[in-house]
Formats: sequence, C-alpha cells, structure tokens
Amino acid sequence: MSQLTIGCHLSISKGYLHMGKEALSIGANTFQYFTRNPRGGKARAFDEADMKALDAFLKEYQFGKLLGHAPYTLNACAADPGLREFAKISMREDLERLEYLPGHLYNFHPGSHVKQGVDQGIEYIVDMLNEVIFPGMKTTVLLEAMAGKGTEVGRNFEELARIIDGVKHKEYIGICVDTCHIHEGGYDIIENLDGVLEEFDHFVGLDRIHAVHLNDSKNPRGAHKDRHEKIGEGHIGIEAIANFITHPKLRHLPFYLETPNELDGYAKEISILREIYANEV
Repeated sequence: MSQLTIGCHLSISKGYLHMGKEALSIGANTFQYFTRNPRGGKARAFDEADMKALDAFLKEYQFGKLLGHAPYTLNACAADPGLREFAKISMREDLERLEYLPGHLYNFHPGSHVKQGVDQGIEYIVDMLNEVIFPGMKTTVLLEAMAGKGTEVGRNFEELARIIDGVKHKEYIGICVDTCHIHEGGYDIIENLDGVLEEFDHFVGLDRIHAVHLNDSKNPRGAHKDRHEKIGEGHIGIEAIANFITHPKLRHLPFYLETPNELDGYAKEISILREIYANEV
C-alpha cells in the first residue's frame, strides 16, 4: 500500500538537517521551508555541508520531495522595475543553491500586477521564468494557485495556463495547488472535486500538479481573502480534505500543511490525515 507523503512548514533558522529531524519527530516524510527571509528576502549563509547532510538524511528515511518556498516579497510582476529585478535575482540565486539539494520543488506566488492589468503581469512573470530557468536544472519550479486577493495573478486555472504557455523550458515548470486558495478563489472542492479537477485538466493538465498546500479556510467559497484554518475547523471541512488526499488523481502527491499551528498541532493533523489515508487508499 502506498504511504501518504505529508509534512508541514518548518523553520530553517536552525539549519537544513535540523528541519529533517524535526519533520521526522512529528511523523512527517516531507516538509516546506522558506528559502530566505519571507518578509525581507535576505538569504541565509550558504552551507553546502548542511545541505548535503540533509540530502543523506532524506534518502535514509525515504522522504518525499521537499518544497522550498520563495519569500512573500518576491513580486515578479511588480510595477517597479527594481522590485522585478529583486525577484529575478532572488529566484536565480535560490535555484542555483537548490542544485546542492537536487530533485526537489521550488514554489512561488506569481505576484500582483498592481493595476497594470493581468496581461502585463503575465508577461513580466513569463519573462522572469525564461531568464532564471536553465536546461539541466534539478529543481521543478511551481506556480502557486492563488485566492485572487487584490490584483494577484494566478487567481484561476486559465491564468496559470497562460503563464506556463509562455515558458520555454516547460519540463521544469508545474503548479502547487492550495486547497484554501482555490476554495476562496471560487472552485467548489467540497461538492464537486471531480468537476474542479476536470476543469484544471482542461486548462493546465493534471500532470502539472506537483504539490498541494493542504489548508482549511476561515472563509466561505469565493471570498478571495486567503485565510488559512486548522484542518477540519474551517469552511472546507475534514470530509472534503479527506476526499482531496485520497482522490485517485491526487493521492500520490506530496501534501504540505500551512495551518495556524505549532509543531504539536502539526503532529496531530499529520496523524489524523495518515489514519484517514490508510483507511481509504
């Protein structure tokens, strides 16, 4: 029987290997982390030995793919050219560093077009991706599906598809689906998950989904606010979350919790979800 690949967001403050050990201690077999300061964008000191130690640890304990998350300050489609340049430099540096931890995933928010319009936003995002993605790289870059707050790009499947269409090296690009985001973006994953997946497959292709942010939502469907809630305590509910992780077209994917929890809360959610998965799959 296949095992659920699940983890949560962990702090990189004590290093790479420490995150692996922390994940193992809460029953996780993957995890997500910020590649640099999420608010400022400063990268931590490069430590190749620590990355190699984590790489060996992941192999020893048969972890799934990790998800490096770009900082929130990265806006590839900002109106300010300086901010766009910062996004490009940050992502290029992150992807170069990730070559020392090969075979994993790198996720970023497509950005906000800030009244320039979606078309201009998509053009800027595509331009950046075509500059930072390089042949032979060992990381897959993921666009995150967004809730549609403000002027966010990637608020629907069509916009995500348009970005991918413009990328030259499409073999290095994919999607990270966030259950809270697409629920608040208006997709009915509670009553019509099959229909939502059919729509995604039509515009993007299900094979483009490489990761799932698993979150409940503080808001009803279509709220466009992006407020995460603990699993089973929000508007999505435990039944719909269970359907998501056990769905035949999704259950092979790695799932990453970004719920408002400390480590003990994550351990509890992981345990509950593992039990559901074991009974259903």
